[in-house]
Amino acid sequence: MFRPLPFPARLLVSSIALVPYWAAAQEPTTLSAVTVLGEQPDSYRATSASVTGLNDAPLIDTPAAVSVFNAQLLQDQQARLLSEVLRNDAAVGDSYAPVGYYENFVVRGFSLNAASSYKINGRTITGEQNVALENKEQVEVLKGLAGLSSGVSEPGGVVNYVTKRPADVRSVTVGTDDQGGRTLATDVGTWFGSEQQFGLRANLAHEDIRSYVDHADGKRDFASLAFDWNIDPRATLQLDVEYQTREQRSVPGYQLLGGTEVPHHAAPHDHLGYQSWANPVGIDSLNMSGRYEYRLTDDWKARLSLSRSRAVIDDYSSFPWGCYGAASCAGSALPNYFSSEGDYDIYDFRSPDDTRRNDEAEAGVSGEFKLAGLRHELDMGLSAFRRTVDQRDEINEWVGSGNIDATPPTYAPYEGALNPTYRHLDSRQYGLFINDRIHLNEQWQVLLGGREVRLDEKTFDIDGDTTRHTQMWEFLPNLAVIYKPRDNLSLYTRYSKGLSLGSQAAWFTTNAGDTLAPTVSRQLEVGIKQDWQRLSLGAALFQITQAYQYSRPNGDGTFTFVQQGQQKNIGLELTASGRATERLQLNASVAATRARVSDSGTDAYDGHQAINVPTLRASFYGDYSVPGIDGLALLGGVQYSASKNANREGNVKVGDYAVFNTGSRYTTRIEGYETVLRLSVDNLFDKRYWRDVGEFAGDGYLFLGAPRTARLSATVNF
Repeated sequence: MFRPLPFPARLLVSSIALVPYWAAAQEPTTLSAVTVLGEQPDSYRATSASVTGLNDAPLIDTPAAVSVFNAQLLQDQQARLLSEVLRNDAAVGDSYAPVGYYENFVVRGFSLNAASSYKINGRTITGEQNVALENKEQVEVLKGLAGLSSGVSEPGGVVNYVTKRPADVRSVTVGTDDQGGRTLATDVGTWFGSEQQFGLRANLAHEDIRSYVDHADGKRDFASLAFDWNIDPRATLQLDVEYQTREQRSVPGYQLLGGTEVPHHAAPHDHLGYQSWANPVGIDSLNMSGRYEYRLTDDWKARLSLSRSRAVIDDYSSFPWGCYGAASCAGSALPNYFSSEGDYDIYDFRSPDDTRRNDEAEAGVSGEFKLAGLRHELDMGLSAFRRTVDQRDEINEWVGSGNIDATPPTYAPYEGALNPTYRHLDSRQYGLFINDRIHLNEQWQVLLGGREVRLDEKTFDIDGDTTRHTQMWEFLPNLAVIYKPRDNLSLYTRYSKGLSLGSQAAWFTTNAGDTLAPTVSRQLEVGIKQDWQRLSLGAALFQITQAYQYSRPNGDGTFTFVQQGQQKNIGLELTASGRATERLQLNASVAATRARVSDSGTDAYDGHQAINVPTLRASFYGDYSVPGIDGLALLGGVQYSASKNANREGNVKVGDYAVFNTGSRYTTRIEGYETVLRLSVDNLFDKRYWRDVGEFAGDGYLFLGAPRTARLSATVNF
């Protein structure tokens, strides 16, 4: 049934419709810039990033491991989801990222948090959405603790999307894939006004999703608008708004057979527990932000930024989980897994109107001064952040059983009414931050910084009564030393402290629904970076520790969710990005990680590699310009992962794998317009592998990697 677009979307569509008329009103001299702006960047290399909160400092002067994936790389790989971007970083892996649902990730062996680990232009967004990439200039990943720039956050790191700014650009992209999916996207921008002081950029996209999984097709619509105003030589204003609606059936994962065996004969096209009455998961998301900047003097400037992010999830799924109802499960001591014969239960799961909202404000000043003969670069400010969660108590009713080797029969759905909506969480965070970069001389820099965090968080029951009220202060220091023997070479060491929100107890534990107290994490990191010709090289060695949170078996068949012991991850990361030769550009990384749990109180969980964290992962992607054929480039790469533990005991593993990708790009002119044709083939040899064997909400799931997938697109720049 047709549904009218919400007001923000109608506003976007109306604004976008006017852009061509504004463009047409400009003087003809502006047309000369169109071709130049349509050219591709020099390489996949980036020299700066904003995710660290250090005022876009050059990466070589940034004492942290940061990966940046720019628009050219995203376009060449025809990436549509964040998972297709982050596969380029060996330190990142999937952590419950089902087809058709919002994605979750693990960085340096620690899971990111949807509440605080994702940003757009440096402002925190709700992570319970699949952020569109059509209007993104680059995706940045800060690996490791980010307490200085983000306050309360997970120790794994932060992902930041950077939006495209206004420019004289007009392009249309059409695409398809081997499943019959279709995409259409437009990118239109212009500068206008008496002094060209106003800028607009609009992006529209529609996608008909044809999944390789049976019964998992969907659709997506997206619109965004970026507005820049150069008010005067000292003041600028930037506004961004984007809206997306997405519908697709969520594809559930497998569970271990009897708790001890990896599922056999699994096929990526199978949709476990499929019931025709189950609806697609709908996710409507709205992200808005504004930034005002005023230059006080030649050396000092002030800024104010505001943002709001909102995601509404409607989840009506048929969900396979555990084994209580099937005959083969009678008397089983491990009912939270599939049976040894592959039987599972099917539940009618309903959680509509699940609304997550993040509001954030930050005010700060930054500048340079000299004190005692030393040059200081100072950045300081205040921040406020609020997250609310409004939801219904979910319905999760057993309706029947199935088996992994057969299509289940159709069962009658649950007929009961939905539960009422109520506020489940109200979390407020206030921060005072300061960071001083002190230049001791031409070679040595010291960074002294920290954030004082005030956390005030409440959870509520259905009657509105407070079930938990956490109030605490915590200082999060960030200290670093940088040594630069040459301008293109830097060595650094860094100490950071972080604060992460406690996790929520799973439904099957004795303290189900309880959210544990926040946990403190610490990191030590040393690294080296070098810009060599047009190639950026880096190496980082790190150690991160955090309290261990898990469902502890009590020995009587029950579990209690606790914080006990610690997880310590030690790792080495190597990276290279840029142009290796005149014809070859590349993006490559290798990550070796040792993740160990100790003193958990459950001996079987201690002393071995943590669940879903391989000891070695590697990624390579290259672009080779073919000599003698102008405009033609061959693309390709490989992702490798060592074996991973599929349970906390460490006695069930999935095998290692290598997935090869290939493709090409051809740039030509058709009817006078620059046209870029792209072909990509992922998983060229149709490898079967388990990409994700982590946990979600206390339960373990296994997800297969995608089969061979081909995509074809054409972009025309007008």
